[in-house]
Amino acid sequence: MDTMSHVVIGAGLAGASTAWHLARRGRDVVVLERDRPASRAGSSHGSARIFRYAYADALYTELVQRSARWWEELTAVSGRDLMVCTGGLDHGTVTPPRDLARILAGRGVPHELLAADEAAGRWPQLRFDTDVLYQPDAAVLDAEATVQTMLAAATGLGAEVRTGSAVTAVERDAGAYAVRSADGYEVRAEHVIVAAGGWLPDLLAHLPLTGAFREALPAFEVTQEQAFHFPVHDDFPLSTWPTVIHEIPTWRAYALPGGRDAQFRGMKIAEFHAGKRLPSAAHQDQVVADEARCRMIEKVHEFYPGLRPEPYAETTCLFTMTPTEDFVIDTCDGITIVSACSGHGAKFAPLLGKLVTDHLFDDAVLPQQFLVR
Repeated sequence: MDTMSHVVIGAGLAGASTAWHLARRGRDVVVLERDRPASRAGSSHGSARIFRYAYADALYTELVQRSARWWEELTAVSGRDLMVCTGGLDHGTVTPPRDLARILAGRGVPHELLAADEAAGRWPQLRFDTDVLYQPDAAVLDAEATVQTMLAAATGLGAEVRTGSAVTAVERDAGAYAVRSADGYEVRAEHVIVAAGGWLPDLLAHLPLTGAFREALPAFEVTQEQAFHFPVHDDFPLSTWPTVIHEIPTWRAYALPGGRDAQFRGMKIAEFHAGKRLPSAAHQDQVVADEARCRMIEKVHEFYPGLRPEPYAETTCLFTMTPTEDFVIDTCDGITIVSACSGHGAKFAPLLGKLVTDHLFDDAVLPQQFLVR
């Protein structure tokens, strides 16, 4: 049986970030991934996620600002630029743009608040029904490349990554933990970090958590989300499109320029947290529903006149949600849970592992709403 100081379960964005920051601290770390890093069966695959500062909760805006510094660090250590600045728009009635602007102003984040007709004049490829918040520093980030970059940085510092290694048991072992996986690998470690995303509900049964901690965990809801790419009209090349968050009571959706997944020729659009519920990631079928496709085509006609209503490169992905849409980061007797990220965690990727390691080694205080209390 191998001996390590830390085991990280899951090689998605959260797990890769944690491995990188543990390795930066000089810890012996092994990452156990049931499939491959940024697996299609998880939540971190694909080349297009939104980086934005606008949140109804100022805590998350502050965390995005902290995360931005670590994106710069990741670029510096890897020589790889993982984000493309596009600017970003928020509109709709669920969270009024004026409220978002107030939070950004309080945090010193550059932004503009535009009337609907003013925004339509600047972005005629879109339709607006409210005021519009513009963030010039919003961007599109490459999730899969980010995972690969953080793991490369971690392995360069001595970390080990094992693929095809699904964890089947975590057991107490004389003040530490014995971790076993289906491929026969066994490792003993002082600390276990669980960053399993949609696989967490199944894994929880194998974790020796205290009864009080287990009972205090929020209910985790795993959903299979569906995303579509639509070609841009010739009058509106992809380089002219910002990211877009549009939230009204009947439509919560996000849109962004597609990357490799869209052959760099279309916009990725998805409804937020609208997919079918699953007991866990093990129950996904990765099938796009006909009714979801029809609804998306209808909404493209209604809100995105600069797109051709002909979906291509359809895909599914997993969200693992808490009831409040907050994250969970907390520790119970040497086991740290770093899930869920509630469908909006990618922008925080290089910061997540920093939060974990500062919590473990420096007694740094985590945000109260991330704690299992």
